[in-house]
Amino acid sequence: MADQIVTPIRVLLIDSHRIVLFGLEKLIDSQRPKMEVVGRFTNCSEALSQMERLSPDVILLDLDLSIENEVDIILRLIATSNAKVLVFTGLHHPVAYDRAILAGAKGIVEKKEAEETILRAIEKVHEGQLWLDNASISRLIKFAHQKTAKNGNIGEKKLKTLTVRERAVVATVTSHAGVPCKVIAATMNISERTLRNHLSAIYEKLGVTNRVGLWAYAHTHSLNKPSWRHSDSI
Repeated sequence: MADQIVTPIRVLLIDSHRIVLFGLEKLIDSQRPKMEVVGRFTNCSEALSQMERLSPDVILLDLDLSIENEVDIILRLIATSNAKVLVFTGLHHPVAYDRAILAGAKGIVEKKEAEETILRAIEKVHEGQLWLDNASISRLIKFAHQKTAKNGNIGEKKLKTLTVRERAVVATVTSHAGVPCKVIAATMNISERTLRNHLSAIYEKLGVTNRVGLWAYAHTHSLNKPSWRHSDSI
């Protein structure tokens, strides 16, 4: 039997310290063919100019989260790429973590973490999961829940824009918290790509940026009820 072809996770590195870039590249490339570095940059502007050519799956981004406007970089990266942003930081600052996730980052990994943890974070974020500790998840869910509850009437109007198919996707995804998109797609008998396309459309309609925001929205508006999970059109 022929060996199964492995498509590596394409990782792009952005860090202001060249020695850190060197170490990360060695670490990640040691995992071939599971993952590989497709580019490394010391500043975001240079990385943005090469984003289309390199087409990364995951961006490991060094941020100084003590600077409030620093998270704007995440917005710029997301606007020019389909890659998932994983923040790599030496700062332990829960409030700053929240800002980064609300801006669209898929996880936070601290520089003090072991090599195995960094590699696992890259894998999980690539699979569609959020890489956050329980405290961060709780804070973000509370924030998103308060926001959707406060804007109840607006939320109901947005809710009406969802198709039957999209409502079924919301119910299934939010009832499988922490489960990779690949696994959820299999339970729904659709491809992972189709599921991600549905989620992108749902996020845009509801004004959320990730599965944490979707979970809070769903629970506020009872979108996770079993009756919403059935749709012959999926």
